[in-house]
Amino acid sequence: MIPIRDDVPSRTTPIVTISILVVNALAFLYQLMLGPGLRAFFADFAVIPALYFSEGVRGPGGWIQPLAAPDLVVPLFTSMFLHGGWLHLIGNMVYLWIFGDNVEDRLGRGRFVVFYLLCGLTASGAHIFSNPGSVVPSLGASGAIAGVLGAYVLLYPKARVVVLMPFGFFLHTFQVPAVFFLGFWFVQQLLYGTLSLGVASAQTGGVAWWAHIGGFAAGFLLVKLFARRRPRPAARDVWWTEAR
Repeated sequence: MIPIRDDVPSRTTPIVTISILVVNALAFLYQLMLGPGLRAFFADFAVIPALYFSEGVRGPGGWIQPLAAPDLVVPLFTSMFLHGGWLHLIGNMVYLWIFGDNVEDRLGRGRFVVFYLLCGLTASGAHIFSNPGSVVPSLGASGAIAGVLGAYVLLYPKARVVVLMPFGFFLHTFQVPAVFFLGFWFVQQLLYGTLSLGVASAQTGGVAWWAHIGGFAAGFLLVKLFARRRPRPAARDVWWTEAR
């Protein structure tokens, strides 16, 4: 199922959500310009779990060079805005666009920025501790966006999501409750994440399932601390609220 849109209109222009989309797009375009230097770029700005459990990096002479705090902290933030390919970027941005505007609407722009970053940091932490021996760079906005999904479930339990479903050679659209769609998404992450524990592929690459799980859980648990009280609907909005 591919989400297309939801049925919850935003009361404000989602400036932060749009800005995050733009930053991710510009970062990806910059990656495309790096050519052969992309591998070194990922080594510096993506999260490599094994580095957080090592004493440092072994130099040419065999000596250990301790990692400075910025070498470990900076990637936790920069990795949220990097992607491994067009499909990786587009898939993440579709989810952010559909669900991010409503969460931003309820939290407010400033709080949404802090909330988004906290969810991304939690997601990276979950990935690091679930894959302590991995030397594969981890990157992508999906952990932070998973936090947005967790918040959306709690804030808009009665919302409906329009999804695209392939049936043979045909594509059909239909509505499903957001609780079902996002709940199924989370259960899927939890299942694959559990199966990935101790498996070699978890150390060598693939989907960062536990980043998704950690981000979703963080969003679900933190959103009430950030959410503003929902304003009373204006008279012209009452018909829409009652119609739902």
